Amino acid sequence: MTEETPRYRRIELSVAERAQDLLERLTPAERIAMLHQVVQPVDRLGLGEFHTGCEALHGAAWMGTATVFPQPVGLAATWDLDLVERVGAVAATEVRAKRAEKPSVSLNVWAPVVNTLRHPLWGRNEESYSEDPHLTGEMGAAYARGLRGDHERVWRTVPALKHFLGYSNESDRSVTSSEMSLRTLHEEELPAFRCALETGAAGGMMLAYNRVNGRAAHTQPELVAEARSWAPESIAVVSDAAAPTFLVTTQREEPDFVHGAAALVRAGLDSFTDNDANAQPTIDQITAALDQGLLTMAEVDAAVLRLLELRVRTGELDGDADPYAGITADDIDLPASRELAREAVARSVVVLRNDAGVLPLAQPTRVAVVGPLADDVLTDWYAGTPPYKSTIAGAIAERFPGAAVEVATGADTVALRAASSGRYVTASADGATVIADADAAVDAALFDVTDWGDGVLTLRSHASGLLLTGGHWPVRADADRVGGWVAQESFRRVTHADGTWSLLHLGSGRWLRVMREAGLVSADAVTLDAAERFTARVVRSGAEAVATAAAAADAVIVAVGNDPHLAGRETEDRPHLYLPEAAAEVYRTAREANPRTVLTVVSSFPYVLGEGVADAPTVVWSSHGGQELGHGLVDVLAGDVEPSGRLAQSWPAHPDQAGDLFDYDTLRQQATYRHQPAPMAFAFGHGCTYGEVTYAGVTLSEGEVAAPAPTHRHPALTPRANEATVTATVTVRNDGARAAEELVQVYAVGDGATRIPTPLRLLLAYRRVRLEPGETREVELTFAVERLAVWDDEPRLEGAPSDWLHEGALRVQPGTYTIAAGSSADACAVEAALTVS
Repeated sequence: MTEETPRYRRIELSVAERAQDLLERLTPAERIAMLHQVVQPVDRLGLGEFHTGCEALHGAAWMGTATVFPQPVGLAATWDLDLVERVGAVAATEVRAKRAEKPSVSLNVWAPVVNTLRHPLWGRNEESYSEDPHLTGEMGAAYARGLRGDHERVWRTVPALKHFLGYSNESDRSVTSSEMSLRTLHEEELPAFRCALETGAAGGMMLAYNRVNGRAAHTQPELVAEARSWAPESIAVVSDAAAPTFLVTTQREEPDFVHGAAALVRAGLDSFTDNDANAQPTIDQITAALDQGLLTMAEVDAAVLRLLELRVRTGELDGDADPYAGITADDIDLPASRELAREAVARSVVVLRNDAGVLPLAQPTRVAVVGPLADDVLTDWYAGTPPYKSTIAGAIAERFPGAAVEVATGADTVALRAASSGRYVTASADGATVIADADAAVDAALFDVTDWGDGVLTLRSHASGLLLTGGHWPVRADADRVGGWVAQESFRRVTHADGTWSLLHLGSGRWLRVMREAGLVSADAVTLDAAERFTARVVRSGAEAVATAAAAADAVIVAVGNDPHLAGRETEDRPHLYLPEAAAEVYRTAREANPRTVLTVVSSFPYVLGEGVADAPTVVWSSHGGQELGHGLVDVLAGDVEPSGRLAQSWPAHPDQAGDLFDYDTLRQQATYRHQPAPMAFAFGHGCTYGEVTYAGVTLSEGEVAAPAPTHRHPALTPRANEATVTATVTVRNDGARAAEELVQVYAVGDGATRIPTPLRLLLAYRRVRLEPGETREVELTFAVERLAVWDDEPRLEGAPSDWLHEGALRVQPGTYTIAAGSSADACAVEAALTVS
């Protein structure tokens, strides 16, 4: 570098120095423009087009073909931070590869989501990791480390944590208020965000749509300042999409957009995600706020500086000195990425119950794979386009090449005859035309009707092989999957007294009708009276097909669950927790025909298993695992990989155990594994092995410890430097004939003896071990004494900020604590006493 080289291009200088030099070279108008998500190039400085935001929740998303890994709730079931970090590294590499193809691709990645899964009704359940905030924090930090990379200067991508704070309901999400005590905030909300920020793994944060204790989360400077205080370097804070508009329109917190923009910047927001790519409204609002004295240029400069520091970290201005500059489009879908995707699925699969001895599968001669997910792989809103799909049925056929594999989805095959014309509805081979023009139920008139629960249907044409969709006018049968911000491929059936059907297109709220003379089917009838009535002739019964396939098989895999775009997703909370009746009936039908039936649930969330399903002797769960779902799942079913997945989110035995979706005080309503006194159906941390693991005892390195000083530092699962620690030594033994992958877990068990009630159970530490048949091992797990802290409203720490957020402190109360170890939160088999003096 010569003396003429601008300071902002000198890589030996600090990020802060380089960004400050850039800031000083920008005009006031250019600085103001930087506050919008989409920023135009500044050619004289070599700054290219930039925008905040690139989706990479479980792989690079929304940019075409990319490696698709299991959903985060599945990744959390691995309880493997190294694996999660490796997944993050592939996601970031593929984001870089997409940027090599298209320079406008942002290296500011909006991931991971670290909102706790406090309630399984939340529509976005699949996006985060666990109901435990500290495990969520560790998982999120691991994924962020992979996204960030380990180069000392340049970040592979800059992760932004979502969504700060108190966000886990979709219904009316921009107006509901998450009411939380200081205890809930400090014990169960803030810790999930702190880990990635405190360790420097994340360089940004997105604010949440909702309000917190009556105020918009986007305009709470105390909360934003608290989060920023944890990070060793600056973090850029971005709004969620359209949230600046909501501040005025739905939340009505500010009288107009000028006051709203000023309030957002003063609260600590740096980047406005609003009005899509049109930056002008934001520019005009900020300019007016400056003119009216609602904002100062110094406040604008502080926000711009943080955004410039983000950009410097990406290596945008480093030229050939960017260590990731060599990543190209050829780095997408590498063989190693495929292997990692398969490993991630296999490690995430949870064997919930294995009481019938069906698993692992012996060498079968005939396998029935039944249910709507038998031969399909579904992806969610934040997934990329997988390069291929390994289905359960396909993987079974590969693994057992000599076996016959029969698929029965459980869908009824029907022909629909329009009452208005007396003709059957047909679809063209390309699906472009759907018309009532046939006099008989010919092949082109056949549709497979899949019931996803609660009356939500999809219809797949035999002629095109694709789904009926109302995303066009007239309707077509050319959709390869349910998808889109508003799903266009789902319908609701109304059965009239005479047995005929009318079909409501859920995406538009309009009914199907048949156009006069033309016969084309359209979704534009406003009322039920105007809707077409169809006589549904069942050509093939889905239930009969399931029963027939199951009866002839050596083993039956029932593959049911959810479509990630229906009845629980962003903007839509789940209607209830039960496994849909249609799915339950597929299982009951199969099991009645063949007791060697495995209930395999592939879903974005836990279910309550109802009548005729709750007692299923063999139950396996996987999240939607992406491209390697079939291979990874079958690796476990066949016993090629020992089951190692463990639940990071409880499955309630009854909906009441989950509490109220809109009540964020989990302590008051006894929600999550921490506070629920009754046993769950499948507890936090639960998962079976093919071995037989016994817990023989636990001892502690210390029987008595001194209480640490009160603090505002959130106690982490991984002990920090200078924290007092205790080591629990847990003796475990494998009495089985197969090796076992065991997750040894240590909890503090509350007994109500302290002044401030402690949680009934609190995860202190965990460790994976592999036990060979007959092996006994002593497993050491170390935890910080600070993990026992609860929020106490009484002490006020010297030097603490004088705001409402710090009126109290985290304090370890004196007393005797039960430290227990076991295979889940509900199965702590051994315990020891720890006295805190």
